[in-house]
Amino acid sequence: MGTERAGVRHSASTWHQPHPPAASPERDALVDDTVKRILALGGGRLMVGIDGFTAAGKTSFGHELAERISAEGRPVLRATLDDFKKPWKDRHLYDRESGEGYYRNAYDYEAVRRLLLDPCRSPEAASCALCGIDPLTQRDHSSEATPLAHDSVLIVDGVFAFRPEIDAYWDFRVWLWVDAELSVLRGAERDQNWAGSDAESIHRDRYLVAERLYLREVDPLPRMDLVIDNSTFAAPRVVGRLQG
Repeated sequence: MGTERAGVRHSASTWHQPHPPAASPERDALVDDTVKRILALGGGRLMVGIDGFTAAGKTSFGHELAERISAEGRPVLRATLDDFKKPWKDRHLYDRESGEGYYRNAYDYEAVRRLLLDPCRSPEAASCALCGIDPLTQRDHSSEATPLAHDSVLIVDGVFAFRPEIDAYWDFRVWLWVDAELSVLRGAERDQNWAGSDAESIHRDRYLVAERLYLREVDPLPRMDLVIDNSTFAAPRVVGRLQG
C-alpha cells in the first residue's frame, strides 16, 4: 500500500501564482532530492524558507515542494511573506516606495512572527494564520485560523526571508539564484497587468535596490542549505550546498 497523500493548505490571499506544470525530468529530480533532504530532518513540525531575487521562481518552487511533500503523507502549509506586508493605508507613516524604504519598511515582521512563525514553532499551538493583510484587496485575514498538525511542514517563500528578525525560525533554507537583469525582466513581464509601463522601473529602482541592500547588510548566502540556479525553469541546477 502506498503512502496516503496529505493536504496542502494555502493562504486566503488573492495574490496567487499558478502551480507550475511539469517541466522536465531534471527539475523533477531536483525537487525530489530537496524533499528528501527536508523530510530527513525529522517527523515533527518543519519550517522551510525560500528566498531569492524577485521573480526568481520562489513561489513556484514552494508549490512544487508542497505537492511532493504532501504526497509523502505530511500535511503542508503554504505561505508567502507578501501576505504579511504593512497596510497601504499606513504608507504616509514611512517610505516604502524607494529601494531602501521598501527593504526597511514594507514587511511587518512582528506580524509574521506572531501570526505564523511562533505558532508553528510552538508544539502547543493548534493553529496559525497563513495571511495577514491581502496585498491586493487589503482585507485583513489575520483572524482566520489554519489547523496545525504535529508533523506539519510550513513552506514560506519571499524576499528577505533570512533577515535577522525571522532568520532563526527556519529548519531548511533555500536560495533560488537568477541574474539580477533576468530578475528585472521576468518581474516586469509578470507585473505589467498592475504596474503597466512602470513595471520595469519598479523592479529595477525599487526591488533590485532593496535586494542588493539586503545582500550587503545580511549576507544570507553562507547560511543556505541549498542554492539553486533557477535561470532556466526546465534545467535548474544546484550551485551550492553549504551545510549538511
